[in-house]
Amino acid sequence: MRFMMLMIPLGYESAPADVQLDPERVAAMMRYNEALKDAGVLITLDGLHPPSTGARVSFATGEPVVTDGPFIEAKEVLGGYWMIEVASRAEAIAWAKKCPGSPNEVIEIRQVQEMSDFSPEVQEVVAGFGDLKRK
Repeated sequence: MRFMMLMIPLGYESAPADVQLDPERVAAMMRYNEALKDAGVLITLDGLHPPSTGARVSFATGEPVVTDGPFIEAKEVLGGYWMIEVASRAEAIAWAKKCPGSPNEVIEIRQVQEMSDFSPEVQEVVAGFGDLKRK
């Protein structure tokens, strides 16, 4: 099963575009990333720039509307993610618990939908799309 572990750093919604990372925190996180890799469960990972550098496209009016960051209404934003492949939700939680997170960080764990999760009708509609190569 694939799971995304989504890092939610509280306060990141108002971080400046040139936010500086603490080298000691980065080193601790890299040791964690290496442990995921060495265990053979890591598929990919990435950190994300602050929302102040991003944009949102909304469709509430039926037409796309672009809003540049920062996003005033945001209470929580993503700071990065890991995609892992493990045998169970419990194993994904166990890996998240090993993260050297700080008191202002939360990890949300979400299982990735697989083609087998969908009805035969939906699988027919998306036939061939699941064959895309994953990196």
